[in-house]
Amino acid sequence: MEIGVDSFASAMYGSKELSSVDAMEQLLDRIAFADEVGLDVFGIGEHHKKEFLDSATAVILAAAAARTKNIKLTSAVTVLSAADPVRVYQSFATLDLISKGRAEMVVGRGSSVEAYPLFGFNLDDYDALFREKLDLLLKVRDNEFVTWSGKFRAPINNRPVYPRTLQEKLPIWLGVGGTPESFARAGTLGLPLMVAVIGGETHRFRPLIDLYREAGKRAGFTPDQLTVGLHSPGYVAATNEQAVADYYPGYAELWTRLGRERGWPPVTKAQFDTLIAPKGVLVVGGPEQVAEKLLRHSEALGGVDRFTFQMDNAGLTHAQLMSSIELIGKKVIPLVNSR
Repeated sequence: MEIGVDSFASAMYGSKELSSVDAMEQLLDRIAFADEVGLDVFGIGEHHKKEFLDSATAVILAAAAARTKNIKLTSAVTVLSAADPVRVYQSFATLDLISKGRAEMVVGRGSSVEAYPLFGFNLDDYDALFREKLDLLLKVRDNEFVTWSGKFRAPINNRPVYPRTLQEKLPIWLGVGGTPESFARAGTLGLPLMVAVIGGETHRFRPLIDLYREAGKRAGFTPDQLTVGLHSPGYVAATNEQAVADYYPGYAELWTRLGRERGWPPVTKAQFDTLIAPKGVLVVGGPEQVAEKLLRHSEALGGVDRFTFQMDNAGLTHAQLMSSIELIGKKVIPLVNSR
């Protein structure tokens, strides 16, 4: 199992007085440190909100590429519906050259929809935009000269797209939430699947992952071509007790605030305890407990090839995040790989 971290480049963790410049510098320090201690992958999301600094994902990843040697660098996710697939490919092809073949991307429709009106797209076209743009992105990835036409973008008539990647084929994962059609689409296209699970119990996604694998098999792909990744909130500290003490206050504050915006009840400690229980989605604890939970999740889902922690969303300080990254690299990854 590959193990890594996803970040939304939050400007609101730790001290609320942290400047955007300092927050970005610390984020790049964390990516460099993740590479140093042996994490497999680091992802940067895409939002267009004041509290996040990740609107230009590929720029952050390119800066990280110049400071790292081994870690894979990916989006998490690229909001493809609101972007031009040609420019997305060019940005990540350039990242691939800078990183000497370590670029990847996770594409999706986006759970935060602020990009649609910002870039002049209609939310009523939410799925149609994505389907069309994914088709174009895959054609650009697989062909130096592209001929294509669609509804939402001007056609392309045998035009070349440069630069090309160092990798023979840029890895493009499909980021999904809970829509069966999205799982089936990924399988039919033979794309690796990244499942975002942020609440409830992880095992409930097994039928959807089975749907992905069945669709892939029907489309002629072998099991080893159908890769499954899992993205969930999590945090590792020296002990289970310390992890809860560090993580719960910021987690409760964040989700209670979101609840006020979306009509949810406030978070309680009892709810949190359910989420960190053996079947719960939150991967929070000491290294042994976290490793056991990752293996349990993998077994419940029929095999997980990649897991990424979402950590900088619970008011944790830079020092706490650095410590967690170190524990993941030096303790969690060896524990998972030894079993």
